[in-house]
Amino acid sequence: MKIVKKDIDWAVLEGILSPEQGESLWNALQKRTSNRPQFNFANVAYYFGAFIVLSGMSWFMTLAWEEFGGKGLLFLACFYAFLFVLAGNTLWFKQNLKIPGGLLFTIAVCMTPLAVFGLVSQIESWPIPYLYDAPYTYFIQEKSIFILMELATILVGLIAIKFIKFPFLTAPIALAFGFLSIHLTAVSVFYTTGETWWSYQDYWVFFWFGLICLMVAYWVDVKTSRIEEDYAFWLYLFGLMSFWFSMTFMGLAFSGNPLIYLFINLGLILLSVLLHRRVFIVFGSLGISLLLYDLSYRTFQGSLLFPLTLMVLGLLVIYAGIQYQRNEEAIERLIVGNLPMSIRDILPRRRS
Repeated sequence: MKIVKKDIDWAVLEGILSPEQGESLWNALQKRTSNRPQFNFANVAYYFGAFIVLSGMSWFMTLAWEEFGGKGLLFLACFYAFLFVLAGNTLWFKQNLKIPGGLLFTIAVCMTPLAVFGLVSQIESWPIPYLYDAPYTYFIQEKSIFILMELATILVGLIAIKFIKFPFLTAPIALAFGFLSIHLTAVSVFYTTGETWWSYQDYWVFFWFGLICLMVAYWVDVKTSRIEEDYAFWLYLFGLMSFWFSMTFMGLAFSGNPLIYLFINLGLILLSVLLHRRVFIVFGSLGISLLLYDLSYRTFQGSLLFPLTLMVLGLLVIYAGIQYQRNEEAIERLIVGNLPMSIRDILPRRRS
C-alpha cells in the first residue's frame, strides 16, 4: 500500500483524523520512509550515479594497471576504497543519508577484486597468466586468480553488511557467487576431462546457481522478515535471472517440453503470491507470454491471424494484470488460506 499526502487529506476531510493529527502523521511517515528505496528522481540519480562511478573506476583501473602495474593498482584500489568508506561513513552516520551512503560502501566493496589482483601480481610465487603461456598453464593461473578475487569480494561484502545494514550490499555478493560458480565449474571440468575450453552455453551451471540463489534468498527472507530492510530482494532478482534465462535459453519452452516450462512459470506466479514478491510474477508472466507467442507463431505463421492473435494476447495480458491488481488481497487470502498451517508458518511475513 502506497500512501500519499492526498490520502491523509482525505482522512482529515472524512473526520477520521483532525488536521493536527493528519499533519503530524504525514510528517512522521515522511521521516520514517525517507531512507527507503523509492522510484523517484533522487534515488534514480543515486543508483545511476553509482553505476557511472563503477564504470569509470573500472576503466580507470585498467589504465592504471597498464601504466603503474600491480603496485599502482593495489594502491589506487585501496586508496579509493578508503575514500569511498570515509564519504559513506559521513553520509550514513552523520547526515542520515542512508541510500547514497550505502551505495558508497557498496562501491568500496567493489574495489576488492581490483585490490586482490594488484596484490597477487606482487607475490613472486604466484605466477600471473600471460597469453603466450601454455594453454594449461594460462588456464589454471587465470582461474585461480578469478576464484581468489571472488572469494575475497564475498568475504568483504559479508563483513560490510554486518556493520552497514544496507540491502544493496547483497548485490556484489550475489554477483561474486555467480562468477565463482562459473569458474569452479570450469576448473572441475578441467580436472575431470582435461579440457581447458568450457562451453558457457552449458546453461545448467546458471540454472543450478539460480536455484541455489533462490533458496538462499528464501532463507534470508524468512530470517529477516521482521526487519524493515529487505535483504532478500537482490538475491531473488539475481537468482531468478540466472534460473529463468538459463531455463529459457536451454530451449525448454520450444525444443524441449513446453508443458513443463508452462508449469514452472505458473509456479513462479504462485510463488509471487506466497512470498509477496512481484518479481516472480514478472518472470512467470514473461515465460507464459513467450510460450504463447511461440505457439501462435507456429499455428498462424504467414497468416493475417498472427498479428491479430498477438494483439488479443497483449490485451489479455493487460486484462489479467488489471484483475490481479484489483483482487490481489482476495487472491492471496484464497491461496494462502487453503494452505496447511505448517506451510503458512514457514512463509515470509509481509513487509510494510
